[in-house]
Amino acid sequence: MTPHSLPSPQARAHSTANPWRQGPVGIVGLGLIGGSLGLDLQHQGVEVRALVHREATAERARQRLLATEVGTNPAVLAGCSLVVLALPLDRLLEPPQELVAALPPQAVITDVGSVKAPVLELWQGLHPRFVASHPMAGTAEAGVEAGQHGLFHGRPWVATPAAATDPQALALVQGLAQAVGAHWLSCGAAEHDQAVALISHLPVLVGAALLHAADRAGAAGAGDLAGLVRALASSGFADTSRVGGGNPELGALMARCNREALLAALAVYRQQLEALEQQVSQGDWQGLRQVLDRSQELRPQFLCSP
Repeated sequence: MTPHSLPSPQARAHSTANPWRQGPVGIVGLGLIGGSLGLDLQHQGVEVRALVHREATAERARQRLLATEVGTNPAVLAGCSLVVLALPLDRLLEPPQELVAALPPQAVITDVGSVKAPVLELWQGLHPRFVASHPMAGTAEAGVEAGQHGLFHGRPWVATPAAATDPQALALVQGLAQAVGAHWLSCGAAEHDQAVALISHLPVLVGAALLHAADRAGAAGAGDLAGLVRALASSGFADTSRVGGGNPELGALMARCNREALLAALAVYRQQLEALEQQVSQGDWQGLRQVLDRSQELRPQFLCSP
């Protein structure tokens, strides 16, 4: 080996500080999360090998430069030191056997699913170095066209380790998350699922309900009320209905896989809505103002940057 083939001291230090860089990173699925991760990692000089389901998807991913190498054969993951399963929840919970068999035994495996308890329970038995994780980042877009640079910057990336989780594997996933600018958190899987039911899954159903309410009430009104409500809808309506008008497959999967926690969140929301309805019905404007004052105080607490 010639001196020119040896890594520089800076490169060796960088690799030691970021051990996940010691081999290619595999990504299974190149939708919004997988595609965005592929773009960010390549921007940092990381080799990314991606596995997708269809050749048409692979071709478009190559055109968009979402990964260094894209294929439909699970063998593309061979040699990866870290593999990110950027798959829908149903495929995470019923993974193809050929995918499980193709995962390198020494690699660290993580996922990006929005429900953690069932995923962790299954995958702990499928791979010895599995780390359950969830980047809290997204848009209304989906599919191979959705990936974008900087999606994770400043956003939470939470892990839900179990007692059997490999500490080195957990640290490696933490390094990955921080490398793409995410804010690292760790909690229990059940607590995660309860929290996201309130701040992620519930808003999807609330937004959907708002859209349907405006549509049905408009259609039942006199004249062209349906057209008028659409013509007048502006930024406030857009903000409050955005997630309700997002990816329907993802929304249904979140509800199915996090059913009990979501039902509990819906019950609390129903209580709050009924209380507001009662205040309006009774003309309790002072009580309503107090609720809205408290809402104004609360909102920044949920939107603070890490």
